[in-house]
Amino acid sequence: MDKRQRAQYIRDRLEQLYPVTKIPLDHRDPYTLLVAVVLSAQCTDKKVNEVTPQLFALADTPAAMARLPVEEIQAMIRPLGLAPQKAKAISGLSRILIARHAGRVPEDFAELEALPGVGHKTASVVMSQAFGHPAFPVDTHIHRLAQRWGLTSGRNVAQTERDLKQLFPPDSWNLLHLRIIFYGREHCTARGCDGTVCEICRMCFPRRRQPVAIKRA
Repeated sequence: MDKRQRAQYIRDRLEQLYPVTKIPLDHRDPYTLLVAVVLSAQCTDKKVNEVTPQLFALADTPAAMARLPVEEIQAMIRPLGLAPQKAKAISGLSRILIARHAGRVPEDFAELEALPGVGHKTASVVMSQAFGHPAFPVDTHIHRLAQRWGLTSGRNVAQTERDLKQLFPPDSWNLLHLRIIFYGREHCTARGCDGTVCEICRMCFPRRRQPVAIKRA
């Protein structure tokens, strides 16, 4: 298979395996999704989902969150790690949403990325999953799989995102990035597959015998 053929096979196979693509982070609206994604930095979605019910029971709007002391937010999210930074970011972005956006999450990449704790990947998740705009959020896990599958030679997530957007049509991005995450967790994990084990790796590269050396994101 050449790269285009691999991309088509991967897209079709993932659609067969995961016809339903539920967003892994529990949320109620764009704001709670934004907060959950900020909390997910260097943390599993499962751990975030264990913490957010308590947090959102107290504050599930920018106004309510802004009223909470940063120390109280930090205490509730401490199990996730990086709690001091995340608590300040959540408090800060909530205040900015009130001051600049009438308490609403902006439907704009630049305005999202201007918020504390919100980088391009977080903004991409919110734009795609909250508002339905085509976006392809790429984290280190998708970066790893894209390299294993020969879809990119990029040394960082930015280059991998550009490569994937060139390979796949925009109307597939929002679902495809979730399907890649689901497949990676179930079949092509960091330790469970080195590029020679799982179904997609073996189908794309049947003659591969050596593990794939992943370039750092």
